[in-house]
This record gives sequence, C-alpha cells and structure tokens, in this order.
Amino acid sequence: MEMICAIVHQLTRNLTPEELEKSGFDKYYVDHTLALWPQAASGAPWTATYFQSKGDPITDIHEDMAAEQKARTTYDNILRLVKDPEVCEPIRFLREREIVHYQRFGETNREDVPATFQHASKSSTCFLYIFHCNNLQFFKLS
Repeated sequence: MEMICAIVHQLTRNLTPEELEKSGFDKYYVDHTLALWPQAASGAPWTATYFQSKGDPITDIHEDMAAEQKARTTYDNILRLVKDPEVCEPIRFLREREIVHYQRFGETNREDVPATFQHASKSSTCFLYIFHCNNLQFFKLS
C-alpha cells in the first residue's frame, strides 16, 4: 500500500486545479485531496468483505493464493495501460512480489509437508509468513 501511495503522490502532487478538472480527478480531490482512498477502478470503495476466511486451513490457503493471483492480474492490467517508467518499475516489483507470495503459499500446501504440521499449523504459518513478508523472512515448512 505504501508503494501505491507514493506513486499516487508523485503523479498528483503538482497538479493545478485546471489539470485536476481536465483529468476527471476533481471529484476525488474534493473528497480526499491527494490522499489515497482505497477503491476499485469502478469507484467501489474497499471493504473488509474482500477478505474471505472459513477457518479451514486448506480452504484459507487457497483463498490467499487466489488473492495473490488477483493482485498480479491487476498489476498486469496496469502495466498494459501505463507506459511511464517511474510507475511501471514499482508496479513490476509489486507484481513479482505477488508471484513469490503465491509460490510460498503453495509450498505450505505441498504433500511432503509433515501431516501433523500440515493439519494443525497451516493458518498460523500463513499468518507468520504474511507478518514477516515485508522483511523477506520466508518460513519453510520442513
């Protein structure tokens, strides 16, 4: 989220009122100034209902993996539309990070993970992974 905020800030910090109006960003500006307001491209605001949790470790890991792929697809779509290298480079980084997250979640679901650990600890392992992923501390199950 911090990287996206930085990109939005870089792109909008020097806009004049005329540029805000011409770009269609004026309504957003009136409500949020130049702050990041999490919403879909359609304008639907972000909501915690985007998170899914069933309490079943295997189901929840698959939901996490699907979320990583959805984020990757969003970054792919941005890269198809945007040509500014100062925007594309951090988006490429975020896209690559989603791929790594997807792979790490997939590793927790492998058949060679000990059955007792697999059954009892998948949710907590995913939590530790998410908590530490910004520090690139990936926990291997072995």
